[in-house]
Amino acid sequence: MNGSTRVRRQLPSSPWLFAAPGLLVIGAFVLHPFVSTVVNAFTDRRTLVPGEFVGLDNFRELIHDDMFWIGLRNSTLYVVGVVPALVVLPLLLALLVQKNIPGITFFRSAFYTPVVASIVVVGLIWVWLLDERGLVNALLETVGVGRVGFLSDQWLLLLSAMTVTVWKGLGYYMIIYLAALANVPRELHEAAAVDGAGPVRRFLAVTVPAVRSTMVLVAALSSVAAFKVFSEVYLLAGPSGGPAGEDTTLVMLVQRTGTGLSGRVGYASAISVVVFVVTVALMLLVLRADRREES
Repeated sequence: MNGSTRVRRQLPSSPWLFAAPGLLVIGAFVLHPFVSTVVNAFTDRRTLVPGEFVGLDNFRELIHDDMFWIGLRNSTLYVVGVVPALVVLPLLLALLVQKNIPGITFFRSAFYTPVVASIVVVGLIWVWLLDERGLVNALLETVGVGRVGFLSDQWLLLLSAMTVTVWKGLGYYMIIYLAALANVPRELHEAAAVDGAGPVRRFLAVTVPAVRSTMVLVAALSSVAAFKVFSEVYLLAGPSGGPAGEDTTLVMLVQRTGTGLSGRVGYASAISVVVFVVTVALMLLVLRADRREES
């Protein structure tokens, strides 16, 4: 009796013992860095100097920093250019590979391969393709178009980085859409076909409403990832952020400002706080738009 009572008394704490390792990891690598970043944003801390409290001085400096506005512009354009493509194209790709026909597994694997490939390897491949002496320019020159400065023109470089992001993310979001399409009742498509609806009308009237919640999820995930873009632009544009730094994104600015022996950790933390606030705002806007659409 005493043994069973002792076991029952120990049971309430046992879930916390299982959760403790995960909570420790989250605390050490998520919560602590987040709190430290917010605290440092209000100091003039440098890499080797603890710094002192300066209030909102870092945020005031942001307002007058031209490079900050360039980074904000590029990050915003990245969201505008990437998110619609990553919401629509993976859905169309999922519809193509949804059917169980011979050999379709190969195409599913092929479309998903860029997702598991290292972003560094992917970036180097695209640099080789888009360089002025790369394969794409060689083909353009062959057909008489001439060489195009994909990596030397400010806007073409940003567009090239967007292309890499979309190409690499297609397979990931395709899998999400495949899971959603598997839950769409076939009877809805059959009923629409009986009513005379063609493939396009069935897509707009049956498929899109059925996977709308998944489209909202994809929009939220891709918008946050696009606003925090770093690797694609860094690999294609280099550490300088393209010609005169005109392709620098906010996360690139954080890395450039806050690293090195003389890195301005406090100022970089202030930029990071702005990135966090904007990403949260993006998610809230997407969710609010979805709720308004439902109502």
